[in-house]
Amino acid sequence: MRSVTETKNALASGEYDDKLKYLYSCSDSDTARYAERYTDVINSFEETFGKADEIALFSAPGRTEIGGNHTDHQHGCVLAGSVNLDVIAAARPNGTNTVRIQSRNYKMDVIDLDDLEIHIEQYDKAIALIRGVIKKFVDSGYDVRGFDAYTVSNVLKGSGLSSSAAFEVLVGTIINGLFAEGKVSPIEIAQFGQYAENVYYNKPSGLMDQMASSVGSVVAIDFASTEKPLVSKVEFDLATHGYALCIIDSGADHADLTDEYATIPSEMKQVAGFFGKEYLRETDKNDFFANIKNIRKKLNNDRAVLRAIHFFNENERAQKEVEALRNNDFDEFRRLVKQSGFSSYMYLQNVFAASSPLNQAVSLTLALCDELLGDRGAYRVHGGGFAGTVQAFVPFDMLDYFKSSVEGVLGEGMCHVLSIRPVGGYELK
Repeated sequence: MRSVTETKNALASGEYDDKLKYLYSCSDSDTARYAERYTDVINSFEETFGKADEIALFSAPGRTEIGGNHTDHQHGCVLAGSVNLDVIAAARPNGTNTVRIQSRNYKMDVIDLDDLEIHIEQYDKAIALIRGVIKKFVDSGYDVRGFDAYTVSNVLKGSGLSSSAAFEVLVGTIINGLFAEGKVSPIEIAQFGQYAENVYYNKPSGLMDQMASSVGSVVAIDFASTEKPLVSKVEFDLATHGYALCIIDSGADHADLTDEYATIPSEMKQVAGFFGKEYLRETDKNDFFANIKNIRKKLNNDRAVLRAIHFFNENERAQKEVEALRNNDFDEFRRLVKQSGFSSYMYLQNVFAASSPLNQAVSLTLALCDELLGDRGAYRVHGGGFAGTVQAFVPFDMLDYFKSSVEGVLGEGMCHVLSIRPVGGYELK
């Protein structure tokens, strides 16, 4: 850690500019804005916890799922990337046995390190995520002590950019930096975050969100083994192809749709169970198609069959997308992205909630993309679905028109033009 005065002076003098340009893929003229953001989080830390001699700065990004919609929880393959929106923190050990984390505009979370048990009354609360991540560090043999942290996020909640995974990765990155000498790998931090979300937060989720945030850049991930997933970085520079990445907020919040999300892995597992397997990745695609009649008869659930069709094809498609990018075949990549979107709409059926069929903001957003882009771009439901966001790859020469047209319907500020971030969880030293 550096002294507070030294850190603030370094931010103001431009000493961090190269790191900020790398972290946020920004121009020279934008570094001052990011430096001011870190100075602000330090000031807020001191206003909350008192003057500090030393401070450490941390960041964890939101993520964008590029390929593999709802394949991770079936041990499938995904293609994902970290983006240049993040949650940042100023932190320091506090010499006590208590962890205090103040997130801007939220109530402070306080955890006694002698109490790392699950609290069911804290399901769906940030404090549960913090406690779960700490528990995994402790169980792994690390001596976690009390610390204070102040966090600020511009990862939009309910946006499909996975603000919860970014927060989990941030907490893991802070603990790794303060108490583990950076020895815990990004993959392990992602696994700690998933554990916290599944067990302490009580939300069923795969590992893709945490992995993309923690590892960073564009990554292909094969979850055949969730204990040792195969992770490889994929070189992907959208700008060289003349395209921008847009994440469009449909205006519908997916915060209360846990039950809708839960039906997807549950129904996929029902189909796997027909073959005596736990996950669809363990089943044979040809056996599945040969037995659709029998599966329908046993399960009495056509949607489960359709969702299994999506999984088998989407799992292959995610791998083909990686191959297309590595072959620099962007046209094939765009074709596959659109196929992914059609499959999610028709087979996975996660573009609107069955419990609320009149509210179809994501469907409408996809329709707008189809009308505006035609064959020139690509678009798909982004992330978990049902509400939230749409992902679009938009040619530069159409970007202003596309953005203004979409926001003319959905509202100003709803179309976010993002960049892929080259690194995941990060300590700004």
